[in-house]
Amino acid sequence: MKRILITGAAGFLGSHLCDRFIKEGYHVIGMDNLITGDLKNIEHLFKLEHFEFYHHDITKFVHVPGELDYILHFASPASPIDYLKIPIQTLKVGSLGTHNLLGLARVKKARILIASTSEVYGDPLVHPQTEEYYGNVNTIGPRGVYDEAKRFQESITMAYHTFHAVETRIVRIFNTYGPRMRLNDGRVIPAFIGQAIRGEDLTIFGDGMQTRSFCYVDDQVEGIFRLLHSDYVYPVNIGNPDEITIKDFAEEIIKLTGTNQKVVYHPLPINDPLQRQPDTTKAKELLGWEAKVNRAEGMKITYDYFKSLSKEELSKEEHKDFSKYIN
Repeated sequence: MKRILITGAAGFLGSHLCDRFIKEGYHVIGMDNLITGDLKNIEHLFKLEHFEFYHHDITKFVHVPGELDYILHFASPASPIDYLKIPIQTLKVGSLGTHNLLGLARVKKARILIASTSEVYGDPLVHPQTEEYYGNVNTIGPRGVYDEAKRFQESITMAYHTFHAVETRIVRIFNTYGPRMRLNDGRVIPAFIGQAIRGEDLTIFGDGMQTRSFCYVDDQVEGIFRLLHSDYVYPVNIGNPDEITIKDFAEEIIKLTGTNQKVVYHPLPINDPLQRQPDTTKAKELLGWEAKVNRAEGMKITYDYFKSLSKEELSKEEHKDFSKYIN
């Protein structure tokens, strides 16, 4: 039985990856320090023989007993609210954490796939974004802590591949959504749905003409699964190229939820990307992958998930007190 370590296992994407690899017959070792993750996302796996969990911060030395075939590195704050509150932890998990896991992969002779992001392209001057585009990132801006952590992560991963011959894979993830997203993490889908359910006005930052391309979580997981098992070592975009303006998306949410909220406008945050659309040619050619779930279908499933949350969860404004993690 193949053994895989998944960091960030209690997070949104990490937990769905745990589900997929359990389903595929792997022995899954989940690891998370729970700074932004939630054990509720994986509690259904605790009773399984082939799942184990380590509560551990990967910026410290990482030890996993026994053989290891694969590592998926998905540990990192991923929402702007989080990485603006814990900027140093965001940088550390992308740098020290990645270094520790690459060392583990080298020792165990395991293949490692790291989760990069469309944020490496910054506020792009090329549209749609291909993997060859180097990006337009403000290194010292407030978002730079996430963008640069991921860019460094890609660099050190390629260095371990070329210098130590570690088997590496890099996925550049574009906006992904689905059940288990945190309602209050500041990203547009949970923000809009939460506001609609609570009867609040929908908040748009900027003029609403900025674009995003939303990929349903099952499609994202399928792309990651195929990339891990491919022989391609360079970054690959995985996302849904179906682009929409935030203004139009707000109208879709109002229609989906059957609510009658106003849309209110606030200033755009510094360095917030104005366009985001993946060029997925490589994923199609190399992996035979493309997004299958359309936005209407995926959003209905996601809305049903959020509607199932308790009133307490729906009204919670702060996700977590980060004070004990700040150093």
